[in-house]
Amino acid sequence: MKRQLLETEQKALEINLNDKIYGSFAEIGAGQEVARHFFQVGAAAGTIAKTISAYDKVMSDKIYGIENTGRYVCEARVYKMLDHEYELMESRLDNERPETCFFSFADSVAAINFSRTIKGNGWMGIRFQLRPDAPPNDLVIHVKMLDKNNQLQQQAIGILGVNMVYGCYNFYEQPEVLLESLIDSLRGRIKIDMVRLTGPDFEEVDNRHLSLMLVKHKLTEVAMFNEKGQNVHPSEFLYRKNLMVVRGSFRPATLVNMDMIKTAYKQFREDAGKESNKCFLLTEITMDNLLSDGDLDEKDFLDRADLLCELGQTVVISDCSRQQKLIDYFKDYKCPKLGLVTGVRELLEMINNTFYQNQDGALLSAFGELFTRNVKFYVYPALQEGSGEVINCQNLPVPEGIKFVYKHLLGSSQIHDIQGYKEEVLHIFSKQVLQMIKDDEKGWEKLVPSKVANLIKEKCLFGFPYEQMEFEY
Repeated sequence: MKRQLLETEQKALEINLNDKIYGSFAEIGAGQEVARHFFQVGAAAGTIAKTISAYDKVMSDKIYGIENTGRYVCEARVYKMLDHEYELMESRLDNERPETCFFSFADSVAAINFSRTIKGNGWMGIRFQLRPDAPPNDLVIHVKMLDKNNQLQQQAIGILGVNMVYGCYNFYEQPEVLLESLIDSLRGRIKIDMVRLTGPDFEEVDNRHLSLMLVKHKLTEVAMFNEKGQNVHPSEFLYRKNLMVVRGSFRPATLVNMDMIKTAYKQFREDAGKESNKCFLLTEITMDNLLSDGDLDEKDFLDRADLLCELGQTVVISDCSRQQKLIDYFKDYKCPKLGLVTGVRELLEMINNTFYQNQDGALLSAFGELFTRNVKFYVYPALQEGSGEVINCQNLPVPEGIKFVYKHLLGSSQIHDIQGYKEEVLHIFSKQVLQMIKDDEKGWEKLVPSKVANLIKEKCLFGFPYEQMEFEY
């Protein structure tokens, strides 16, 4: 059944008319618009206990404490605001409103400035009860604003805040619908590139799945989670770090994948020199890859996520089939060096696509956008089918019309061959290993890391026969 789309004012009014919902609003910076919606539609006395605009930094520090980083538009700030405001709600109103579900809404937002040095982004959160006297839950998001006008961005934040409050109380049983509802009346005006839904009422929710839903429903092009399975945002740990991204299917992660990651990252750190301690590694799975068999198989995605988390990886899910989109996304975090790891066959496909799609005189421009000054490609070799010859950057059969540009990219070290790889593992292909697992064919365990083999058997990942698991254990 298709969900009915309501106007922002209707959502705010429905919340106001629900005498079981009562809470506070705390807003910093550009986020001064959320509470206004609830006031304007009427009946706000039944919903709003308090609003506060902690706009001044000194006053904000007095209320919520000092941020050691000196940043106010950050994840830690929103959680401190939620902690403080919700504790006040409970301590002051528990006895007066025993039948009420409390909430505290908080945001810290920086809208676009006059000189356009700030594009507009922020953190928003709500701590909310679904039953009186029950422990609360948290919904926290990071939003990027796309409007080119300060007032329009503030308006968008107001709408988004209403959507958050309404969604938490109306779609809590359907987390995917809750996420979709966040951009009601906002499609094309914002991106939500981090979401975290936690609490006793959402213990069965896998937040990695929510990251996938953000990308699936085009709320963002990029989302990520860390090795603990927690959704994270790059602004909290990638700013001014040297970043390497390894793209792969990881279905499953094989000895080839791990050799690629290990050797490429070692080389990347060596290239960073004195800044090697400021390097960070991400593994990336694209939606194109997840959809390669047709429909999106969410269990297949979670199987891959389980393996990568077990291997200690921070994972990116992206809708960036073109590397350029991924490069553009990470520009906001001012990474001095960006290394992209790819297989040699994938490099050839990328070069061919760029060459044949730009035969109208825009060839140099297209390659210039892709191979910018701080971006380098680290290329893992492959075996030539039939001959067994190792294919690398030096003998790659690029089109004749692009050879002069390709030689320049090699000479300027913007395309690197990965050194120190294990030639003895180049014969391993994920697709073949996957089929061996499904067919319960012996020997696949030797083609993947021991941690991967153990987890596949323990959790019956990628179609590993459940009957076999029962027999072994």
